[in-house]
Amino acid sequence: MRKGFSHGVVAIGVIVVVLAVAITGAVLWMLNRTRPLVLTERCHITTPRGQLDLEIEQASVASTIAAVAARRKLPERAVVIAYATGLQESKLYNLPFGDRDSVGVFQQRPSQGWGSAAQLQDPVYATTRFFAALVKVPDYRKKPLHEAAQEVQRSADGTAYAQHEEDAKILAAAFTGRVPKALNCWFPKPSEGPAPKAAPDAARKELVRALGAAAASATLDAQGTRISASSSRRGWLIAAWSVAHAQRYGLRKIRFDRLAWSADDGQTGWRDDTKAPARHVELT
Repeated sequence: MRKGFSHGVVAIGVIVVVLAVAITGAVLWMLNRTRPLVLTERCHITTPRGQLDLEIEQASVASTIAAVAARRKLPERAVVIAYATGLQESKLYNLPFGDRDSVGVFQQRPSQGWGSAAQLQDPVYATTRFFAALVKVPDYRKKPLHEAAQEVQRSADGTAYAQHEEDAKILAAAFTGRVPKALNCWFPKPSEGPAPKAAPDAARKELVRALGAAAASATLDAQGTRISASSSRRGWLIAAWSVAHAQRYGLRKIRFDRLAWSADDGQTGWRDDTKAPARHVELT
């Protein structure tokens, strides 16, 4: 006589199948996130303090954080705290999900009054809110990093932010413009169809949203935009932001301070260009 499976065996089988599907999905998601970094798309930072590899999305978010800090005239320590927080909370990805209703690079929660989910997935808005909270922390510049970050985030384990301090300092040196030509990104041309039309003025307008009206411009011609740089450091901040956003806006060349980055050979980094201006960053 044929015997049926017990309810317990069936339940265990269902659990195994569900776990297998979940694990497979997680592995595929991770492969999809890491594959471009390994094969065709990446950013690389080189500073006297050390080197880091990033995905383009991470570089884009990091450059936005530095621009918002510059607009608010915040010290580099504030940027370091923001980077360490973002690395712990999201690995500097602009996540559309998180624990409970947390979203965005800082995993801020709409239910805790940070803003709507849509607002918090805008890195400019999320960073602005983060810094608005950070500057209210007494002596945040002098506090241990994890204590300052925890007073903003109120997370379950505030000590976790400390492990990212060294990487955060490398990021800050590059994206604030303190270390010139520190960021280099590269990406392939589209495999099908024409390359996207360069939109340098659209890039400038997005930069203005983060950096403020100081990112004034004078159009070079129908294809290029020139952005004012009041100092070498400000120029390299703008240049790093532009390289990090080059793929999004179809930028092919960025020039500043006798150097140029080209999307056609991005892996070679910044090259000498005697015609590159010292007081403006040119985007084409």
